[in-house]
Amino acid sequence: MKTDFLYSTDFLGMNAPELGNTCMHLLCTAGEGSFVFNERCYHIVKNDLVVMPNPTRAKNLAAAPGMQVEWFAADNKFLGGLLPSNNYSIGGSISLNQNPVIKVDDRQAAIMLEDLHRLRDRLNDRYLLFYREMMGSLCLTMIYDIFELHARRESTDTHSDRTAYIVRQLTDMLSTGISRTEREVSYYAQRLNVSSKYLSATVKRVTGHNVSSFIDRATVPILKKYLNDERLSLTQIADSMNFNSLSYFSRYCTKHLGQSPSDYRRSLQPRG
Repeated sequence: MKTDFLYSTDFLGMNAPELGNTCMHLLCTAGEGSFVFNERCYHIVKNDLVVMPNPTRAKNLAAAPGMQVEWFAADNKFLGGLLPSNNYSIGGSISLNQNPVIKVDDRQAAIMLEDLHRLRDRLNDRYLLFYREMMGSLCLTMIYDIFELHARRESTDTHSDRTAYIVRQLTDMLSTGISRTEREVSYYAQRLNVSSKYLSATVKRVTGHNVSSFIDRATVPILKKYLNDERLSLTQIADSMNFNSLSYFSRYCTKHLGQSPSDYRRSLQPRG
């Protein structure tokens, strides 16, 4: 049975099939181990934080005697829907796809462990009416703590090759909110003076994801913001976001929100 949230202390279980559409957040608390991700071998020790999109891609897992870890995994779409479009998540996820290991000190590790334990302790409270909202709030706290750690790591790194430059230019454009009206890959390729084929291949090679997934990740928070504004009709929102028909707008909502725009709005109403 599919679940959006999983917690475990089993390092060797971090690439189980049910984790295929999740992002994993793992903290090594003792000992050492290793894994292969994107054709590269990583050796981790105490206070290494691993943030790994789609952990089923991890191979050759090995744990030395005494290794201890704690990890929490959540559905990628659920996490992607938590953040506004002009945030660190897109650029951060690209960098973490290239190097998922962040080294932290004792104080930072303690903060991450608190985040993991809060999620672990509320994991089974599924009877709550606002369970997903509550878990989302706890996930968001953890995510921003990770952003802080990752931003500090990135401040010491340089990216000068052309492929990294192209991807960063794309994410810079998306952070402006331009995907509110522009959601075609060809638009971004033209702005970057490359072909759509080149842009798609470059983004896939650097990030492991396609261009459309990043465009959609930037668009969904904008879409939610409009739907949350009850002053706007669905037709007004569709027009503002440059959908050429209300039916196409509805299909887009259903695909990315899991429900029609009308159902999404009804879900925002207090439950009786």
